[in-house]
Amino acid sequence: MVDFDLTGKVAVVTGGSRGLGRAICLAFADSGATVVVASRKGDACVALADHITQTTGRPAVGVDCHVGRWNDCDRLVRRVTDELGGIDVLVNNAGMSPVYPSLGAVTEELFDKVMAVNLKGPFRLSCLIGEQMERGGGGSIVNISSIAAVEPRPVEVPYAAAKAGLNNLTMALARAFGPTVRVNAIMAGPFLTDVTRSWDMAAFDEAARTSIPLRRGGRPEEIVGAALYFASDASSFTTGAVLKVDGGTAYSAG
Repeated sequence: MVDFDLTGKVAVVTGGSRGLGRAICLAFADSGATVVVASRKGDACVALADHITQTTGRPAVGVDCHVGRWNDCDRLVRRVTDELGGIDVLVNNAGMSPVYPSLGAVTEELFDKVMAVNLKGPFRLSCLIGEQMERGGGGSIVNISSIAAVEPRPVEVPYAAAKAGLNNLTMALARAFGPTVRVNAIMAGPFLTDVTRSWDMAAFDEAARTSIPLRRGGRPEEIVGAALYFASDASSFTTGAVLKVDGGTAYSAG
């Protein structure tokens, strides 16, 4: 479908070297975009960018960037702008949710790190790139949130708070950057990525049969349809939206 075409677009995907970010990078390249793969692991970003170019023929760039650090965010934007001329699509996908033994054991360092990666980084990148998009005539920002924002569990309280903030940021920036820049969010449910290798999958599968209407976790490629929709002209009249992609897990809306 022509509305989903990203030919001629430059797309930056944070947390792009693995998991959902990797699937989004591959899909965007298949749809014609020049993809910038960004994450803390620069070597992995370069490796994926090379793979994208080899398999799709599309140019791709790998950049190391810790989104929890404003200087890194600024450097990423400068480099992409200098090398590729501008940014048409931003996907704020980088995230983290460290395990802690109890709420009282959550350190200030852990709390600040979770907030920095999940909320501060998306704020900084969205503000810098959103203003650039405004000057260039428009663009699309896609935030990868989580159902933890609306159905938080005790094991992920700082993460859930940060993702709730990201949902709020999505709606606020949609108003701030309209009418030329659209800002939307995907509220992801349980996806089976490399992060889930430490899960007790037997216990997860058992729980999924009663707690998830589709009775399973998602595959990384199943985030792609929503990401392409928001990134492309297919969603030209959609902004400020928070879309659940969670197999029906969460009952609350964004």
